[in-house]
Amino acid sequence: MKFNVGAFALAFGIWWGVGVFVLTWWLIGVGSATGEPTIMERVYVGYSITPLGSIVGLAWGFVCGAICGGILAWLYNFLAKRISFGAKHLVGKPT
Repeated sequence: MKFNVGAFALAFGIWWGVGVFVLTWWLIGVGSATGEPTIMERVYVGYSITPLGSIVGLAWGFVCGAICGGILAWLYNFLAKRISFGAKHLVGKPT
């Protein structure tokens, strides 16, 4: 089975971006935004636990997720091709 790299990257980007957006609003809702910078604030420039920060996180999350999803799908296709190629040559040979 082969993954469509573009479709997987798009789906993973949407999933990650929406996840950051929902997590930000959940943190706003429970009121756990402290004055200390979070890991997300250090990684995503402009992100904060605010309504505007949720939009910034959505954009950064989409970009980061799409890049990581594309790499993951490409790596899967690459390894699946190599593993299946090796397995085809082993079939039928005496051990």
